[in-house]
Amino acid sequence: MLTFTNLTLTREAEPGKTIQDVALDQDVPLNHSYGGNCACASCHVIMHEGMENLSEKSDEEDFQWEEANGLTPHSRLSCQCKIRGGDVVVEIPPPQQR
Repeated sequence: MLTFTNLTLTREAEPGKTIQDVALDQDVPLNHSYGGNCACASCHVIMHEGMENLSEKSDEEDFQWEEANGLTPHSRLSCQCKIRGGDVVVEIPPPQQR
């Protein structure tokens, strides 16, 4: 399951899909300027639980991640972190923090 805390939404999350895939497939309002190509940091989310249930951060994500506004030690790019299974809880930052 994938929960978006600030939207109080929980959605089914198929292993192998990214957080962005789940959000877009299930009409969750998530910014995504470049459609999952890791070309920006507009899909930044803040992890609250389940980091261990996601793929590791790639060098490409790490490079783009630095461009996101409002970063925290628990930030990830939703287009790059694939769900491996288990529950994941994220927050979509407000636009002024991006």
